[in-house]
Amino acid sequence: MEEQVIRLSVPPIARFARPVRMMAASLATVSSMSVDDVEDLRMAAEEGFVYACATAPSSVDIEFVVAEGGVRMGFALGDAEPDLEGDPALSYANLLLAALCDSYEVDASAHVLRLAKMGGDYA
Repeated sequence: MEEQVIRLSVPPIARFARPVRMMAASLATVSSMSVDDVEDLRMAAEEGFVYACATAPSSVDIEFVVAEGGVRMGFALGDAEPDLEGDPALSYANLLLAALCDSYEVDASAHVLRLAKMGGDYA
C-alpha cells in the first residue's frame, strides 16, 4: 500500500476529541492494524489532541500518514508551552503517549507533536 496523507483541522475544544480518535481508528483499520493496535492508536490520537489543545493553537491541524501496517500523526502546536508537571490531564496524556506509541516526539522548532504506531507484524 502506498502512503496516503489525510489532513484534518479541528477547533481546540475538548468535545472534538471524539471525532479525532474515530478518524484515527478508521485509518488504523485501513492500514490493516490489529484490533489492539487500533485501540492503542485511537487512544494516542485523543491524547495527542489533548496535548495539542494545551498549547493554545487557533486550530488543531492534524496530518495522518497511512501506510500498510501503521499510521503516523502530526499535531500542529500553538505557541504556549504545555505544563506537563502542573496539569494532571496533560501529565497523563504525556504518560500514555510514551506508552502507546512506537514513536513520540515534540518538534519544538516546527511546533509539531509527532506520533507513530505500527501494527504488531510491522513494528
